[in-house]
Amino acid sequence: MKEALERIEAQAKTLLEQAQDTKALEELRLRFLGKKGELTAILKQMGKLSAEERPVIGQLANKVRADIEEAIASRAQNLKTELAQKRLAEEKLDVTLPGTHKKLGHAHPLSIVMREVEEIFLGMGFDIASGPEVEYDYYNFEALNLPKNHPARDTQDTFYITENILLRTQTSSVQVHVMENQKPPIRIISPGRVYRSDAVDATHSPLFHQIEGLVVDKGITMSDLVGTLDLLMKRLYGDDCKIRLRPHHFPFTEPSAEVDVMCFNCGGAGCRMCKGEGYIELLGAGMVHPKVLAGCGIDPEVYSGFAFGLGLERIAMRRFDIHDMRLLYENDLRFLEQF
Repeated sequence: MKEALERIEAQAKTLLEQAQDTKALEELRLRFLGKKGELTAILKQMGKLSAEERPVIGQLANKVRADIEEAIASRAQNLKTELAQKRLAEEKLDVTLPGTHKKLGHAHPLSIVMREVEEIFLGMGFDIASGPEVEYDYYNFEALNLPKNHPARDTQDTFYITENILLRTQTSSVQVHVMENQKPPIRIISPGRVYRSDAVDATHSPLFHQIEGLVVDKGITMSDLVGTLDLLMKRLYGDDCKIRLRPHHFPFTEPSAEVDVMCFNCGGAGCRMCKGEGYIELLGAGMVHPKVLAGCGIDPEVYSGFAFGLGLERIAMRRFDIHDMRLLYENDLRFLEQF
């Protein structure tokens, strides 16, 4: 039995040195030290030994077990070191080599202008509000003083889903949601996508972006509206930029005005771009109609307000001297890389 134990130890050490991975180590451990292993089989025969032989063989068996366990642990550590060295060699990196250039994208011109406008209004104390693009007819039209029989409700201008659900044609609907759920003072802008059944050309698209603004409080006047828009245009186009207001009609504001900005091409002198006017139409604005305030639960005898709406594409086109709206949506890198 002594010779068998010595043979098992010698064989185990030889095989352990040849093991190439942890799986092989585990198989050898089970082969020699497991419940059905070779060492265990030898120990089961201890009962056949004499009383004098048992302590000697038992001590030798414990030594063999300890030696094999130590050999397993040593080989496991060596394998771990070898694996680490192999990975270091395979993953060696020459830090002196030039790096691989990764081409990074940048903000779209519409996003650039949108963020600038948002920052300007946030600086003036406005909040940014959002609302659903799939809207009820009530919020898109009726609550804005546009009853069912109003000419502006022509279904050819609107994408209707059902008789009472549509794709919003303006972000003014967000103003109604805000006024219904928030008491004055209110100072918000509501940027977002809107949809109209327009043919695609240099100045029209069935999908475009609007930025609506709304202020409601006590004592709000037309001069507050003019001052706000004047500051906005100066921040966007420079301190020498001027605006002018022309009387107009919008069902949801009274009085109403079209707002023009001084032509950046001729500085107001008149040119082909502004058709000799010296100014270019940019947005619509006015004082919130009393019916709209009352419909949203705000007393028009106590509160007044102004609202305005401008097209983001139009601002971007003026800002970057773009003459065809389609360029903003065609994803041509030759165009977009200029911004």
